[in-house]
Amino acid sequence: MDEEYVLHLVEGAQWEFVGKVRSAYNAVLEKFVQGCCETDTFQSQQAHEVINYVRRTYGDELQYLWEKFPQDAVFRRKDTQSWYGVLMVLSRRKLGFDSDETVDIIDLRMRPESLKTDGRYLRGYHMNKKSWFTIVLDGSVPAEEIFLRVDESYALAKKK
Repeated sequence: MDEEYVLHLVEGAQWEFVGKVRSAYNAVLEKFVQGCCETDTFQSQQAHEVINYVRRTYGDELQYLWEKFPQDAVFRRKDTQSWYGVLMVLSRRKLGFDSDETVDIIDLRMRPESLKTDGRYLRGYHMNKKSWFTIVLDGSVPAEEIFLRVDESYALAKKK
């Protein structure tokens, strides 16, 4: 009859053929979403501010390198291919806090003597603790201060 089949869209339809069509339809939609749509891994306003700052200042985009950790990404200098920032989503508990709340963090390079120990800066999560530090992107460190730290990290990533 040349009409569109729509029973798979009817919530109460439970027949075997409808179920097969619904399953195939959903699989096609999921494949489309995975292949064509960007998911927003980082939820905090500060993560988006940092990403936009890096785009405007250095023209760099996040690079998602790990299949095992698809939500983790790096900023890398174009000239040296060295990382100068790592963005991750993880539990506050992994940072030593008494909470399972997930947060966006950024790891940046630093000079060892410049690490502040006021609780806003942490030793680098999952990185060399002498040359990297972590900032939780929850507003505890002002955006302008983070941008300065990004600039310092970018400069340190240049080969001598």
